[in-house]
Amino acid sequence: MNEDMLRRGVAEFIGTFTLIFIGGGAGIAVAIYSPTGGNLVAVALANGLAIGIMVTNLGHISGGHFNPAITLGFFVTRRIAPLLAVWYWIVQFGGAALAALLLHWVLPATVENSANLGVPALGQGITSGPGVVIEAVLTFFLVIVVFATAVDERGAFKQIAGLAIGFAIVFDVMMGAPFTGAAMNPARAFGPQLVGDHWAHWWVWYVGPLAGGVIAACVYELLYLRPSEPAPVGPPETGVVEPTPGQAAAS
Repeated sequence: MNEDMLRRGVAEFIGTFTLIFIGGGAGIAVAIYSPTGGNLVAVALANGLAIGIMVTNLGHISGGHFNPAITLGFFVTRRIAPLLAVWYWIVQFGGAALAALLLHWVLPATVENSANLGVPALGQGITSGPGVVIEAVLTFFLVIVVFATAVDERGAFKQIAGLAIGFAIVFDVMMGAPFTGAAMNPARAFGPQLVGDHWAHWWVWYVGPLAGGVIAACVYELLYLRPSEPAPVGPPETGVVEPTPGQAAAS
């Protein structure tokens, strides 16, 4: 393994570890100490801030995926080499498992058992099918934001990509947490599932996010990063200007 892959892998490991330890830990705390659900905003902010800060700090090293669904989106659009994608998946799932193991060790058994170690769960009346759809849609929003801010050169400045990505997670969690836990990330589910041995409806948090991530990546890649026609003209601040006569004739 070369030094660059090691540096990238450590960054992905730290970012994913942060999400599960902080985001998952916040979910456990609310489930135990505020069971009425009054702190949904706090959980959403914990998850969004965890990823937003890590993307800002480590995104220039690894790209700041911290999510196998995002890495898969980069892979299917040929924006990451196959070997590096596999390495990212290994360290992402490994970071999630270690974070869940640490939560298991530091939390009292009564707390852990009451909250199932923060394993995402389907809400009352939500079955597996709708759960997959909700997770896919939430992940679609997240990956669209990632591509629009961190990939598209015409998008928002990369220095603030972490802010946009973090806020995308916040609004996803505020909507989806009561229904599916709003994992949007197979690693977010895998760590607590593995350590806590809670696998009910496990596939919801793999099929949904992976499908949503792939669809979002392909949509943005095909429509905006590889346009078949000139982009529509917009205000000067958009960077999309009127084509010159020569360009218009060529098109």
